[in-house]
Amino acid sequence: MSELDAGEELADPFNVLLPLPYRLVAVIVLGIWLWGLNLHVLQQHHIDAPALIHYQPRSSPPYLSVYRFAAALSAPAAASLLLFKSTTSGALIPNATLVLLLLALFIVPQRWLYPRNLWPIAGRSTFLSSLRRISIGGLARTEDGKFGDVLLADALTSYAKPLSELYIACWMMWARPASGRVDRNSIIAVPLLLAYPFAIRFRQCLIDSQPYNALKYATAFPAIALSTLMRLEHPPFIGHRALSYLWFLAALANAFYSFYWDVARDWDLTLFSPSQRSSSDYPFGLRRHRYFETNLYYAMVGVDLVLRFAWALKLSPHLEHFYDIEGGIFLLELLEVFRRFLWVFFRVETEHVRAKYPSDILLGEIGPRYDED
Repeated sequence: MSELDAGEELADPFNVLLPLPYRLVAVIVLGIWLWGLNLHVLQQHHIDAPALIHYQPRSSPPYLSVYRFAAALSAPAAASLLLFKSTTSGALIPNATLVLLLLALFIVPQRWLYPRNLWPIAGRSTFLSSLRRISIGGLARTEDGKFGDVLLADALTSYAKPLSELYIACWMMWARPASGRVDRNSIIAVPLLLAYPFAIRFRQCLIDSQPYNALKYATAFPAIALSTLMRLEHPPFIGHRALSYLWFLAALANAFYSFYWDVARDWDLTLFSPSQRSSSDYPFGLRRHRYFETNLYYAMVGVDLVLRFAWALKLSPHLEHFYDIEGGIFLLELLEVFRRFLWVFFRVETEHVRAKYPSDILLGEIGPRYDED
């Protein structure tokens, strides 16, 4: 039996059907499509998202540029997948597809990307500039696009697991290029990469004098650390059963606090404000100025509650001990990207309301709101 055949025999069936590099490509490209849809729908509701993030398009509406960019990435990715299915080239084609996608997104100079109308040149420059700034927890001034930095950093927290999976995919390219099995044995790099996006937002909140918001992101660190200890055969000072209880409590704390912050602070809804949630000026638990249908707010609260808890559990590197199913991991990653996509609509709408109707800002009950987010 060849090395490739042996690796595929040991591999999860879903990983043989759709290798990890293709799953990462799918998550990244889907995120781009959904961002274009965010911009498109917000514009239809007369909410100028590019103005809020201080991005000035050069010609066509920004969502059209994003759609073209997503299509330009999707077509070769789909062709690559079809070629992979029709050949027996092992990991070469999936790995090459992932590498080329990352080069197109982050490395290749813009002047090399043709035809130019398929690539949002100004948007890519703005994205890379913001990414460099937030990579060390930086935050632009309000007039220079602070809200855009906040949105991007928050989006990165939803990509925490794919970010750690990207490390695994790169390690497998180098160490086990012929294997069909995903190896998640790292107990250092993977937890650090899971924590990295939360550390970015934690530092941004401290810079912006928002300690309560910083605490929300800090609640992710105990869950990640405890989960990592659970992967050890003999964890120090404490047994696996006690670790499991502590991890479960940490995951619940992260989910509850994140859900509360989404509803009460990111969306300025009054559901958790007893003195304000019942008013003749607006439906129960909402706010006065709204741009979407009333039922959508209630539906989003419910969806966010369910998917916040799913993501809190998914955040842990030890979950393969409970279910070694690659398809389940991939599904939860897609659900979190979808949750973030829905979250963006209400977060950007809230920022628009704050700018247009300052008197409608909900002050909350756990401390002052200093500026935004």
